[in-house]
Amino acid sequence: MKASKLKDWQRTVEDTAAKQDTRLAGLTAAEAQRRLEKYGHNELATKGKTTLLQKFLAQFKDLMIIVLLVAALISVFVGEGVDALIILLVVVLNAIFGVFQESKAEEAIDALKSLAAPQAKVERDGQIQQIQSTELVPGDVVILEAGDVVPADLRLVESASMQIEESALTGESVPVNKQTAALDDEQLPLGDRTNLAFMNSNVTFGRGKGIVIHTGMATEVGKIARLINDADETITPLQRNLTKLSKTLTWLILAIAVVVFAVGMLRGQESLIDMLLTAISLAVAAIPEGLPAIVTITLALGTQRMVKRHAIIRKLPAVETLGSTQIIASDKTGTLTQNKMTVEKLFVDNQLMDAAAVTPDFQSKLFDLMILNNDTKKIDEELVGDPTETALIAFNDQRGYSSAAVIDQYQRVAEVPFDSERKLMSTVNALPDGKYLITVKGAPDELLKRTTKYVMPGAELPMDEAEERRIQAVNHDLALQAIRVLGFAYRIVDAVPEELTSAAVENDLIFAGLVGMIDPERPEVAQAIQEAHDAGIQTLMITGDHRDTAGAIAKRLGMITDAEADTAVVTGAELDQQTDEQLADHVANYRVYARVAPEHKVRIVDAWQKKGKVVAMTGDGVNDAPSLKQADIGVAMGITGTEVSKGASDMVLADDNFATIVDAVEEGRKVFANIQKAIQYLLSANLGEVLTLFVMTMMGWQILAPVHILWINLVTDTLPAIALGLEPAEKNVMQQPPRDKKSSFLSGGVAGNVIYQGILEGAITLFVYAMALAFPDHSGSAQIHADALTMAFATLGLIQLFHAFNSKSIHGSIFQATTWKNKFFNWAILIAFALLAITIVVPGFNDLFHVSHLNLHQWLIVIGASLSMIVIVEVVKLIQRTLKKPRGN
Repeated sequence: MKASKLKDWQRTVEDTAAKQDTRLAGLTAAEAQRRLEKYGHNELATKGKTTLLQKFLAQFKDLMIIVLLVAALISVFVGEGVDALIILLVVVLNAIFGVFQESKAEEAIDALKSLAAPQAKVERDGQIQQIQSTELVPGDVVILEAGDVVPADLRLVESASMQIEESALTGESVPVNKQTAALDDEQLPLGDRTNLAFMNSNVTFGRGKGIVIHTGMATEVGKIARLINDADETITPLQRNLTKLSKTLTWLILAIAVVVFAVGMLRGQESLIDMLLTAISLAVAAIPEGLPAIVTITLALGTQRMVKRHAIIRKLPAVETLGSTQIIASDKTGTLTQNKMTVEKLFVDNQLMDAAAVTPDFQSKLFDLMILNNDTKKIDEELVGDPTETALIAFNDQRGYSSAAVIDQYQRVAEVPFDSERKLMSTVNALPDGKYLITVKGAPDELLKRTTKYVMPGAELPMDEAEERRIQAVNHDLALQAIRVLGFAYRIVDAVPEELTSAAVENDLIFAGLVGMIDPERPEVAQAIQEAHDAGIQTLMITGDHRDTAGAIAKRLGMITDAEADTAVVTGAELDQQTDEQLADHVANYRVYARVAPEHKVRIVDAWQKKGKVVAMTGDGVNDAPSLKQADIGVAMGITGTEVSKGASDMVLADDNFATIVDAVEEGRKVFANIQKAIQYLLSANLGEVLTLFVMTMMGWQILAPVHILWINLVTDTLPAIALGLEPAEKNVMQQPPRDKKSSFLSGGVAGNVIYQGILEGAITLFVYAMALAFPDHSGSAQIHADALTMAFATLGLIQLFHAFNSKSIHGSIFQATTWKNKFFNWAILIAFALLAITIVVPGFNDLFHVSHLNLHQWLIVIGASLSMIVIVEVVKLIQRTLKKPRGN
């Protein structure tokens, strides 16, 4: 292959220096300045930020908001300035809340910037200099030490036992051992490019040097920033439903108003202005003024409840979106697992043991070796160091075997550091009798080549082929379970070897045992995955870890079976062989995605979305940010999550508990159900109002004025509808399948309920009006019509309050123990009734609202007719439940 076509990791050090036109001694200051002007600063770019005003104005693009603004103008036109002010107040508050709640992608990019190293150590003009990392250019030579943040993408030219922690980029929990040799494979995943160091990763051990090959947006982190910028702003099911509902209502409102206006003018009995006012009254009746506010408030109340369950919502629609989630694509490291290496298995005294079964009184030379051949430090009671080594110390400390005491007793006097070629590390420790203990740990295969004996209780036996095969078999079996295995051996010498080399130190060893470690699954995750499965939600694992590790963890969590391990697990390299269309066709076959890059995660989410699925993506690393933003709902970890992942997410788990997602799904389903109840209540009530006005107009009766309709809507569309958002979840809500993405608030029988219940409300109101005209309680035409209009006004308002009880369940009966549990609902009905009665009972208000006082007989008729609504709807529900058990019950 031509040198110009080689990938960065395929190039030798010399090729890299030549390509970057640099020397291993670094650039000159003049050349660095020239390149800075050519390539720009080493920083991430952002899209133009939207101003606060732009965000505020964007809230008014929603069609329902536009409808409300039209309603406000109509109210002003008919002289109802107070009602117009109330509607405008609701709209403005809704917009302010939307601006406050929603976070844009620029926050995620800002968080990415904050991760960057502020300074870098470089060689320029033959000297080592400390410069701002933003001043780095391709060709610079950067020096790295333990504790440094890598300031740009580097091709390493020196590595002295250097290890770099890249989990935020790759998803791997174990630091990567770095080396300098060129790599042959053209399709290496990010985590396997061991001769490269990536911007914003952390050096945990050793030291090294590298040539800058990419800066700014050309780095791997820059690619992630670009993915975040380019990711589409996903429209949530809630937003989609409200937009569709708004459009439908708008056309219906216009059609009704035009028909009534035209019919009235054709009859020739009304003036142009009277018919215009009548059409406006119908439009006001049809508009559910409180709907956007009620949806917002219901979502906001849902966010408060979720906070108590450790789920922090950053964008309001995410509450409802959770309820419709069909796929949860979860990162492995730190989400499904603990992101903490833990000793799980021990092969000691020729027997394989569970680490949890090792009692404090169990003694073995192996435990001392685990402590002595270890560079872990304890700072403020925290173990600091390589995760594998800290796991060894933690295991001994937890079982009451004092690591500190062993270290004090056997002081280290020399060592042979780990390197990736021989895969071993050795220490020399002083013994109390003046002799020295050599400890060796590393890859079992390499260790066994250097052993001549193995230890048993009270004896050291010669290593033979049978014993070596036994050890190799244990190592192989543990590896199949994705358990990382370290071998330990030792020997005692009279003096420290003169040459601290592998040949002088690591020979004639006594094998002490194997230690198996793994980043274990979180204990609550398996149950949460089962609960999600029962709720019809499929859980996927997406990780940068190796195929075997990912598959093993998935089997332990119950995500896949042994039989599915070959077909249900796919790697990033295999995804690269598929087009987006092929992936969309095959994506349902895969449940575990291993060794994937950030762009793979976005493709996976997109493939499921193309199949019409609502996808939730969880993650905690920088590499998760683009897919978190692409998903219908991005879920970030609150404790271990990076600020980048949080900035790109819709929801943050305060406890990093996967099970919290399932709790949030339940809350989301409850929120949708409650919004659906409120919409059924509002639309059926408004339909009742429209039919009442329509028939009154066609019959030539005196009709309810806009002020009557607006007051009824203000009283009944606020407190009772909001109170429906506080209803407790109905039984078996998590034993039902998720809603289809194409379903709407009118699905599940709600549309039919709205129609018949609206007709019923209108019919009962018209019946009371006609009865009042036919059997008046007072004499005089004006008084009779005033009483009839007042009784219709009272009935239409009161019937909606009673109907609110019907709406507490779409299909379930209200005659059950939970009916009165919602105390806010009970108070809302009482307050709404009082506000409605004030307009009729309190002197002065009846003149303001153009209504008359009603006597006891008239009130009894109004109340009796209104109560009939509950009886009739309950009978219909009973018939519905008998004929077919509906969804959600």
